[in-house]
Amino acid sequence: MKMRKLGRTGLDVSEICLGTMTWGSQNSEEEAHAQMRYAVDAGVNFFDTAEMYPTTPFAIETAGRTEEIIGTWLAEDGRRDEIVLATKVIGPGGHGVDGGRPIDAAKMRTACERSLKRLQTDHIDLYQIHWPNRGSYHFRQSWTYAPDKQDKAEALDGIAEILETAQALVDEGKIRHLGLSNETVWGTAQYLRIAGEKGWPRVQSMQNEYSLLHRIYDLDFAELGHHEDVGLLSYSSLAGGLLTGKYEGGKLPEGSRRTINENIGGRVTDYLEPALGRYLDIARKHGLDPAQMALAFCLSKPFLTSVIIGATTMDQLKTCIDAADVTLDDAVLADIEQVHRKWPIPM
Repeated sequence: MKMRKLGRTGLDVSEICLGTMTWGSQNSEEEAHAQMRYAVDAGVNFFDTAEMYPTTPFAIETAGRTEEIIGTWLAEDGRRDEIVLATKVIGPGGHGVDGGRPIDAAKMRTACERSLKRLQTDHIDLYQIHWPNRGSYHFRQSWTYAPDKQDKAEALDGIAEILETAQALVDEGKIRHLGLSNETVWGTAQYLRIAGEKGWPRVQSMQNEYSLLHRIYDLDFAELGHHEDVGLLSYSSLAGGLLTGKYEGGKLPEGSRRTINENIGGRVTDYLEPALGRYLDIARKHGLDPAQMALAFCLSKPFLTSVIIGATTMDQLKTCIDAADVTLDDAVLADIEQVHRKWPIPM
């Protein structure tokens, strides 16, 4: 398992990060503990979770259960010092956590302290803002995101309040570093600017969607990430399981994500099938497992710090972790590029 630098933190994290959002819904506590044991034994030292997990499906009654499951494993296993632990404070919306309030100092502090208790730890290595108060183009919202309707002063004040609170939490030893998720280039640049001016915690990572089917990050974010050492933690790198090929030909495996969310968070569109079919054909042509090809492609990108994987079975987990040993040759990458140019964002 290769290690990569997490921003400018000095921390080395595994290029495969263990995602957790099915634990407590699709996966039991016992299954989650087995996944953690296997992943750590395989060289994974990076776990990612969030206060709202599990999300497949999300229910206010189970929010926080994933963190609790991680906490019981950390308490029993005793390897907390070997793990870089990341979690998130939820942004505003209709999920019901804290009544859907925007992130402010009080909410952020309360959420952090709840997470620490559930995780049974005295610190969070990477504390992330799950999505910005003002919204963003993520989660299939690029069709409706309207920055011209935003109040710039309000947005900047909100960023400053989050950074100042992060500094207080760092000073208290409750968090060590700050990361963002589902942010924009402008928003990230403002976090970096304000933190630099005030001496507050620097953004170290960006957790955004990235896959063969969703490569927005290749554009302006790649430049910002390179120059500012803000590495990508990619999520949905298998596009909710689509890139594994398990739904090919209309298949609907029992217990799969698509049995819970038919269009997989808006990813199933009229434009999807031609591109998806071609990517699966490329894997077959070159004798590659399609899931491993999709993950190895992400790992080939210079701005990538870690790919967040998620699995509901041990076989899936092993396949994803073993993708770290797969290197795509020039012929595979050339075939992928041809498909990308024809269907750049088919969802």
